[in-house]
Amino acid sequence: MTLDSIVTDAFASSFPGLEGFAAKVVPATDPKFGDYQCNDALKLAKQLHSNPREIAAKVAAAIDRTCFSKVEVAGPGFLNLTVADPWIDARLEELDAADFCGIPQTGAGRKIVIDYSSPNAAKQMHIGHIRSTVIGNAIDRLFRALGYDVVADNHLGDWGTQFGILIKGYRDCLTAEERENLTVATLEKCYVLSAAKAKEEDGAWKDACRRELVKLQQGDAENLALWKRFIDISIAEFERMYAKLGVKFDTYRGESYYNAMMPGVVSRLVDAGLAKESEGALVVDLTGENLGVAIVRKSDGGYNYTTSDLACVESRVAEYAPERIVYVTDDRQQLHFAQFFSIAAKMGVKTTLVHVPFGLMSFQGKAISTREGNLIRLDDLLEEAKRRAYDIVKDRGGDERLAAQIGYGAVKYTDLSHDPATAIDFSWDKALALEGNSGPYLQYAYARVCSLLEKAGGESEAGAFAVALPSERRLALQLLEFAGAVRRAAEAYKPSILADYLFQTAQLYSTFYQASPILKSVERAARLRLAALFGKILSMGLGILGIETPRHI
Repeated sequence: MTLDSIVTDAFASSFPGLEGFAAKVVPATDPKFGDYQCNDALKLAKQLHSNPREIAAKVAAAIDRTCFSKVEVAGPGFLNLTVADPWIDARLEELDAADFCGIPQTGAGRKIVIDYSSPNAAKQMHIGHIRSTVIGNAIDRLFRALGYDVVADNHLGDWGTQFGILIKGYRDCLTAEERENLTVATLEKCYVLSAAKAKEEDGAWKDACRRELVKLQQGDAENLALWKRFIDISIAEFERMYAKLGVKFDTYRGESYYNAMMPGVVSRLVDAGLAKESEGALVVDLTGENLGVAIVRKSDGGYNYTTSDLACVESRVAEYAPERIVYVTDDRQQLHFAQFFSIAAKMGVKTTLVHVPFGLMSFQGKAISTREGNLIRLDDLLEEAKRRAYDIVKDRGGDERLAAQIGYGAVKYTDLSHDPATAIDFSWDKALALEGNSGPYLQYAYARVCSLLEKAGGESEAGAFAVALPSERRLALQLLEFAGAVRRAAEAYKPSILADYLFQTAQLYSTFYQASPILKSVERAARLRLAALFGKILSMGLGILGIETPRHI
């Protein structure tokens, strides 16, 4: 039985009139209050017409003491609970033997779509893409860890005005050799040159770009072939970046995939009386919800992101029937998603739609922008991370593979250790620190456990758990909270919750290691079991965040 169910039974036996009540037992905020606390007596005082302290006292007397060594009533009606060491030992045995490190498979049979990364085709990924990619992938992994059937979709920016500019530039701004050996970098150069010419006063180049776009939109075979080549080259380059980051997508469905569906979306909005004409455009008026006016067809007949997203959500619901769809984008798009979600609901979409906004990233104190000259290519960022990590590990015999694991992990953890909603400043010193809340610190903690177990000759499999010292108990109780940390991180769409848990756990392990001799102790076998379980959970937790755990650093 869980602690929640034991305390719930005590409430039920003390107050038979309670129906549907479930007590909540949480870790104590301070060890002096015991191991766990329950504050439900305060919440029930009004319902039960009784003093909360009297309620708590009655429940305390009824609690099954099999797993508790101490039950106390404190303050206005708090229940302070101290669990018995044998109970901890038994739970550790269950955790060590459990599949998925005890993570409940609550998502089994349930489907969720997660939309993240979404770079623009024909452009190189840069440091600004890191947050959506890394946060989205961690949320993806969190839900997979809970047993969900996850569809990871990369909604590429692969349609629109920029392709008329690109096609014109491809034909007239590139050399024959550049066209033959086309890369994303060349496409980006091509776009910059062509866009600059489109700004010339006579407008001839701009008109030519527009004609190329119209030909593409009308299905011209030559322009479609060029467009497909641009997209294929772009996806190949994106996948090279994703491979470095350990990121995989199930589908790459960009705006073009939904292009043919958008007229039907607009027709349904008009037929339902939701979209009305305004200055030549079709709009949905959301001013009554303080969301302004959402354009769904521009005055020139073109469509926008709102129309595309409405077509996309209808397509996803029809194909996957997911219970929710999660969108991971920067916080500047919050109004767009509020408008889109409102219109989708009015169109009858029942699937839960969630926007996970994240703050912008700065680099070493400066805003990331082309004007500032620090729009760092993602490839360059990752190579620099690997180079700096190699400088750390080379004297220990580390190779480039290890440097990549540490460097890439450092970049990812720097992002994931922050609440997604906060803006963050990337600093090499903080990212690669071997002390403090960093990826390398946690990777090093795992490597130390591996080294310990190797020295012990694999003795962690012998003996039973037997916690005794305060440092052992605190670490053990923290390990028992792993599944809860994973669940809370997924429910809140905040990988930072799991990152915080792992850092706190690593600190408790460090305290345990310093306070409790292991290899030369009579409690050797039990302490090795505890150390091994810490390593197992740390490795799985970092894996859920998409961070590798090398055995040697």
